[in-house]
Amino acid sequence: MKMDKNQKGFSLIELLLVAVIIMVLSSIAVPYLMSAVGAAENGSVFASLKTFSSSQVNYYTANGRYARLDELNAAENNRLGTTVGSDVQRGIYTFTMSPAAPTDTQLRDNFTVIASKASNYHNQPYVISLDASGQITQIFP
Repeated sequence: MKMDKNQKGFSLIELLLVAVIIMVLSSIAVPYLMSAVGAAENGSVFASLKTFSSSQVNYYTANGRYARLDELNAAENNRLGTTVGSDVQRGIYTFTMSPAAPTDTQLRDNFTVIASKASNYHNQPYVISLDASGQITQIFP
């Protein structure tokens, strides 16, 4: 097809070629971006659990027992997250105690905090635990 010298702009073929190149590049880049976001979120929850651990040690020193999550968050002026019932939410993670309502007697010796990411985020549930020794364990996946 012969173009007139006075015509300006791109041909349909040139526009389609650019669109195809953009689609190919995005199909390569998006999965890597999503995995990077997931890795950052998972790293964030480990840092949060370390904060929970040091806050529990401080609470234990002051009160002779470990705290329930709502007590711990109140003692830390809600810097651990948002209290929802007896749980704490921070970002896309929910932190719960195991057992859900530990007694004061149980909290004198031990505590377990479970961090879980809802399965609707990247279609992959993620569960991590923290105990009184400061041990952080990935439970799932």
